[in-house]
Amino acid sequence: MFEAFKDSFKIPDLKKRIGITIFLLTIYRFGCYIPIPGINGKELSRIFESSANTLFSLADLFSGGALSQATIFALGIMPYISVSIVLELLASVVPYFENMLKSGIEGRRKLTQLTRLGTVGLCIFQGMAISLFLENPEHFGGIVIVANPGWLFRIIATLTMTAGTVFLMYIGEQITEKGIGNGISLIITTSIISRMPVAFHRMAGLVASGEINFFVVIILIGLIFGVVAAAIIVNESERRIPIQYARRVIGKRVYGGQSTYLPIKLNQGGVIPLIFAIAILTFPATILSFTENKFLSKLAVMLSPEQPTGMILYALLTIFFCYFYAGIIFNPDNIAEELQKYGGFIQGIRPGKSTALYLEKVLNRLTLPGSLMLTGIAVFPYILMHLYRKIPYIVASIFGGIGLLIVVSVLIETIRQIEAHLILRHYQGFIKKSKIK
Repeated sequence: MFEAFKDSFKIPDLKKRIGITIFLLTIYRFGCYIPIPGINGKELSRIFESSANTLFSLADLFSGGALSQATIFALGIMPYISVSIVLELLASVVPYFENMLKSGIEGRRKLTQLTRLGTVGLCIFQGMAISLFLENPEHFGGIVIVANPGWLFRIIATLTMTAGTVFLMYIGEQITEKGIGNGISLIITTSIISRMPVAFHRMAGLVASGEINFFVVIILIGLIFGVVAAAIIVNESERRIPIQYARRVIGKRVYGGQSTYLPIKLNQGGVIPLIFAIAILTFPATILSFTENKFLSKLAVMLSPEQPTGMILYALLTIFFCYFYAGIIFNPDNIAEELQKYGGFIQGIRPGKSTALYLEKVLNRLTLPGSLMLTGIAVFPYILMHLYRKIPYIVASIFGGIGLLIVVSVLIETIRQIEAHLILRHYQGFIKKSKIK
């Protein structure tokens, strides 16, 4: 592996791409420490530490701590991700967006432009909502976060956070085009990884104070490898269905007559089902936590994934969205139609409707174990928090959840791209079995 990293810098094009990626990600991390004018970042960061298991803690994880410190990248790249997911869902339901997606490069360009405009609109809405929220000391137990509230602060804060997200969009596109890997995914991964030193520091403090036994920490570190292995299995496992193409003679040429396979992934939706599930579960909990009504406050606590009720709801929502998103991403009817159109068939299965029913059956069988494994990884941090009450959310997030799944999947995809560059130029890759002889 070390030899592969060394070889990566022997290829000028790959060396340049890696350098651009590192440079742009470094700029992003520097921006995470530039504060928005007029906000008491220290007090806000301290308050965020006590607001675990809400949308704020999740958003702060994806922004690399920029939200809790009220910096120019406070909104992070999540508005862009949210708009992209919504448009992707609309493309599978609304004919207008579906036709746009199928119209080639021009349609993709229009969809990208709509995503950008939607991101700006969402950032303006979120920025104004956050600025209004920060102005009210009652939300923070009487602590003043904004020294000079008013429309001037709201406009400056909203424009600053919106400009920060737009700049992150630009950085992500430049990494994708001129660097290595998917730029947006790498920005999120960098944000999550940047919180890990803070988590390890918190864990070291808990061990030093005697709140957690050292041997328990060793066991937990061992569990990290098990959870990472499970995340790789969920991300990479697939069922390969053999496809046979009939031989056709068109003019003097013979087409078809070859065998291939149709891959069906164990987890079709990746981490998107988790994002939907945690957002739906924590949104009402976040809103209800600001009320003074005792019943609503108790209900907010029950909806927290840390509690048994919230954990069960989180698991059920994750399984539901796994099936929901699998049905959107993998359409058996369309695939059966395409196979029949080009003369492809599954041995022992009639083309057309029978093929669609068979593919749907296989998809349902794969989605069940995939959703259960995904749910297990997702709720594992909350199980740890339930067993060890003194472990904070940022420490528990190391051992599973959305963050770990994103890091594993993005790093695997980035290594694949580097591997492709190395093998193309006849260098030894990260995996010896992939060497071209």
